[in-house]
Amino acid sequence: MRAALSILGLVVVMAIVLAVMKKQATQLAPAVAPTAASAPINAPQAVRQQLQQAMEQAASRASDAQP
Repeated sequence: MRAALSILGLVVVMAIVLAVMKKQATQLAPAVAPTAASAPINAPQAVRQQLQQAMEQAASRASDAQP
């Protein structure tokens, strides 16, 4: 009897957690969709700029580290 109630309790908690996750996912989905559509267009330029900045930082740190 105790095991059956424990399993029933776990099922109830799992149902509550899944219901909350579904509610949060539906609220999050409209906010994510517009940015995801525009991201691939600007992604190569943004990645290129970040790589260039990282290379410049690495070069300046390397030149500062040399005596």
